Amino acid sequence: MNDTTLNSKFDRLKSILEELGSVVIAFSGGVDSTFLLKVAIDTLGTDRVLALTATSPTYPQFEFEQACRLAADFGARQLVVESNELEIPGFAQNHRRRCYHCKHELFSICRDKARQLGYRAVLDGSNRDDLNDHRPGRDAAAELEVRSPLLEAGLGKEDIRTLSRRLGLPTADKQAFACLSSRFPYGTEITAERLRQVDRCETFLREKGFRNYRVRYHDSVARIEVAADEIGHFFDEALRQAVTAEFRAAGFTYVALDLQGYRTGSMNEV
Repeated sequence: MNDTTLNSKFDRLKSILEELGSVVIAFSGGVDSTFLLKVAIDTLGTDRVLALTATSPTYPQFEFEQACRLAADFGARQLVVESNELEIPGFAQNHRRRCYHCKHELFSICRDKARQLGYRAVLDGSNRDDLNDHRPGRDAAAELEVRSPLLEAGLGKEDIRTLSRRLGLPTADKQAFACLSSRFPYGTEITAERLRQVDRCETFLREKGFRNYRVRYHDSVARIEVAADEIGHFFDEALRQAVTAEFRAAGFTYVALDLQGYRTGSMNEV
């Protein structure tokens, strides 16, 4: 994409924000919501933007802490609320509409806070590429009149990364964020213990220097996805032994490496 087209999309995004006037942003600290928060603050000012972050068992502590640091660095007004998706009827059973229940609760909280505090609109970080995957959370956004300015401006993930680099955002090259519930095949019950199990293993991979990774839960098997250029690290015997020992200590019996590598939405392939 040439710079003229990208600049036009960026200008469209700022125009949408100006039209909205004051906004609550569902803020996770991922690539998309971080970019949206920064542009909203630059466009509207800190007094007319609220970053709402919901803590939950499906939200890794590392991601939460990073989101708080980013909001503070931007001088953003941030509101942290507690949420527990495992208590939502139908969520823990993990059917294909699971994400709908999660997003419906989050967006309901955002909408209530927007009304209480006098903000005109609720925004999320959905972008054009999200239309290419199974995203039942989009239905919740539509029902609750949540706006998606990045999508409306025609911005895709690579556009957002490019613009994030221009703005000097530390999330420009961060892996795509998805809550821990996305690590479980549909129909596999999601429990607090299983979430902790996956979180522990992903934390270990991050501490070993992996940049793009997922640990998919398959009962006694942990299926590791890492970026294609990082698969070769597993030829190191010491690393393999360390990963195997840690994953077994976390509760898995077998540890498998997915040779297709990391990809978003792999649980939707079936």
